[in-house]
Amino acid sequence: MFEIFKDKEGAFFFRLKEKNGQIILESDGYTQKTNCQKGISSVKRNSKNEDRFEVKQASNKKWMFSLKSGNGQLVGTSSYFDSETDAKNGVRTVMKTAPVSETVDLSK
Repeated sequence: MFEIFKDKEGAFFFRLKEKNGQIILESDGYTQKTNCQKGISSVKRNSKNEDRFEVKQASNKKWMFSLKSGNGQLVGTSSYFDSETDAKNGVRTVMKTAPVSETVDLSK
């Protein structure tokens, strides 16, 4: 499930959660809710293409992945994982769940 939420400064974000509540993908902040909604649409579209994901090791030695659009723009990033295998499993989860996930607006 995608959730749209707003921070204290008024920026809009989205996150993709698994059924167990774990966050598997998060966005950067958007100034307008409509752009945040477009970001979710971009995730749904681009998550079908494994080539749009990049799995990498962060400076803290944990693993993560990012999802980019067709023009190379960052759409979302994952939480940290303990292993590369776990990060790749996270990519597969996003590929499977994002295209069919509902969106809940918590920013109201």
